[in-house]
Amino acid sequence: MSIFSKWFGKKPAEEGTVRVGGMEDFMTLIRVYYQAVMASQLGISNINFLPDMAVFKRTLKIPTQNNKLGIAERSRCKKMLSDLYGLNDAFFKEIDNSIKKNCRNVNDIKTYLFLFQGFSKDLMMVMGNLMQWKFRLPGVFKKLLRSMTEKAVHDIMTKYDWKDDGVRKTCNNIRQYQHTLGYSESWMSDYVYNIVLLAKKEPQPKA
Repeated sequence: MSIFSKWFGKKPAEEGTVRVGGMEDFMTLIRVYYQAVMASQLGISNINFLPDMAVFKRTLKIPTQNNKLGIAERSRCKKMLSDLYGLNDAFFKEIDNSIKKNCRNVNDIKTYLFLFQGFSKDLMMVMGNLMQWKFRLPGVFKKLLRSMTEKAVHDIMTKYDWKDDGVRKTCNNIRQYQHTLGYSESWMSDYVYNIVLLAKKEPQPKA
């Protein structure tokens, strides 16, 4: 089962059906990292304002560093994401810079998270539309899947002559999100690739 399912009060549909280090864990750690960066950059002192990071901190018994929330939690979460999923420093730096650019005070957090949610949802929707059968490639073809993911992300950011009007409009939305949030094509490829790769490893639901 997911290493975080018990911590966050989530009960898997069937015991043993979710891999440790799977997609659920990835998305949980991503949320924790975002909240830890916000805490350290904005000087948030109320841990209850950051629910995912609060559970992460209490469960792993992470001591507060320099009397400031977010510093130790960010470091621990970053190490876990790097160890489990192979994410590099550039991936985390883009998150740090994006939050620094868009969150100047606590009131900006809600708007930022709303934008990121829309960005992530639209990006994965278009990627699913563009790649389709390619998502079913066997796991041994990781390099091929990676190159296909990078090409699809590049098309989303540069191509305008889409046959499907819905795809064209969603791509325009993604570009607007990207311009505001400041994420590069490389970051988008890393993010999508990990979600796709982890989703492929998840067991299919029983009929």
